[in-house]
Amino acid sequence: MLQSVGLAVLTLAGIITVRDIVLLQLVQGIINAFDTPARQAFVVEMVNDRADLPNAIALNSSMVNASRIVGPSIGGVLIAAFGEGWCFALDAVSYVAVLGSLLAMRVEAPRPRAAGAGVLDQLRAGIRYVAHFPPTRDSLLLLALVATMGMPYTVLMPAIASGVLHGGAHTLGYLMTASGVGALAGALYLASRRSVLGLGRAIVIATCTFGAGLVGFSLSHRTWLSLLILPFVGGGMMVEMASTNTILQTIVDDDMRGRVMAFYAMAFLGTAPLGSLFAGFVADHIGPMKTIMAGGIACVIGGAIFGWRLRELRPHVRPIYIERGILAAAEIEGGSKSL
Repeated sequence: MLQSVGLAVLTLAGIITVRDIVLLQLVQGIINAFDTPARQAFVVEMVNDRADLPNAIALNSSMVNASRIVGPSIGGVLIAAFGEGWCFALDAVSYVAVLGSLLAMRVEAPRPRAAGAGVLDQLRAGIRYVAHFPPTRDSLLLLALVATMGMPYTVLMPAIASGVLHGGAHTLGYLMTASGVGALAGALYLASRRSVLGLGRAIVIATCTFGAGLVGFSLSHRTWLSLLILPFVGGGMMVEMASTNTILQTIVDDDMRGRVMAFYAMAFLGTAPLGSLFAGFVADHIGPMKTIMAGGIACVIGGAIFGWRLRELRPHVRPIYIERGILAAAEIEGGSKSL
């Protein structure tokens, strides 16, 4: 909240500089490094009935990922209407509701744990767990690919709105809103699911849809056509990222949950800025549309490889689903697919 207040005050006063933005974003990155894994792992603590956990995880991850796409859409409209400063101010005010909700919660205190390994040893254990458990490793690698190669399309959107589609702030707002509509549809789809079964196939389809949508968007030079394509882009990205979150939260061991979700945050949030920096560099040389096309092709290839790997990943997931009552042994014998 204070970080957003700082952005609002400096912007409304007209004294904000690039250095100020970089420093405040550095602070935001440090905040996210602590907040995101804890927030994701905390979902389990808020659900009383274990049977409700898969749907709760899906609902949470849907909201988290949808807000990352719907939020900029709303931001684009607000910026066009009121300017950047008031947009930051509204963001700061929104944290009051978050703080109030956290203070209103009553959660059982965790049992004290005996002193164990040091931080570095626990970090190494988390790395080994992720690296040697194929479903977790492959899911995070695909997510990192999508975040690095695909997500930078949002960063290039202002250049496309003005340079390719010959529009202004309102055009940018419309484009982001179209993407947000798809994200919202994807969120509603995931939240309506009753089980995590089949989410592996959903990841494959969503990733390929996202990549194909980016390729189609890169070929469009008409605003109306771009508005028709972008819902598929937003929906594909939403379903891929939220489904990955849901699967990870469901299959991970409780004592590794925080560390695995830290890797999720790194794959999701940590790689996206690097991808955006790289995309900006490439776009200066070959143009934003070709850059987006290259990212889309990479996502389609990544989704296809993950789909090919599903048959090898299912045997690792089935025992966990059976142990946690998500999948009955009889369903396995009957040929049900767990991922």
